[in-house]
Amino acid sequence: MSSKFPEVQGGGSLIVAWQIRNKHVLVVGGGEVASGRILHALNADAKVTVVCPKSGLNEEVAYRVAQNQVSHVDRNFEPHDLDNADMVLCAIDDPEASTQVWKLCKERRIPANIADVPPECDFYFGSMHRDGPLQIMVSTNGNGPKLANIVRQKIASTLPQNTGAAIENVGLLRKKLREIAPDTQEGPKRMKW
Repeated sequence: MSSKFPEVQGGGSLIVAWQIRNKHVLVVGGGEVASGRILHALNADAKVTVVCPKSGLNEEVAYRVAQNQVSHVDRNFEPHDLDNADMVLCAIDDPEASTQVWKLCKERRIPANIADVPPECDFYFGSMHRDGPLQIMVSTNGNGPKLANIVRQKIASTLPQNTGAAIENVGLLRKKLREIAPDTQEGPKRMKW
């Protein structure tokens, strides 16, 4: 074997920064797990619709509904709720209903995450740290979410203060450089930092 190239380590996930700005994200459920999923989607500038009876909304989800941060459908999930969905986040305590949502998403080729059911997820939510434009995610691929939190906290504790602000400044400099030297041949030099 050659050590010239990295070894393949199968079984991982493709870690990407998925751009969902203005995409329609359907959240099925309104409890604690749903509230975390909703916040992640809102932080990514998605358009969020929550399908859940009003009586099932926790305090945070009810707040987001009252503030018009999300749309709310006051009933249980129905298959036609998927009609305009670009992504589905299911966070309900009914395994049969969750599996039904998963199957319908697969039929329609809609990426979905069924909370706490790794085999019924196209993607996972990792443990996140955010400081302005800096986002760090630690994933255990569903094997140990609490361990991911510990690792993320350790990483975040080593970052200098104002890292996010420094990155914003670098972004402004890059933007100015693109304006001054828009030639695509200059891109590789600019991409070094």
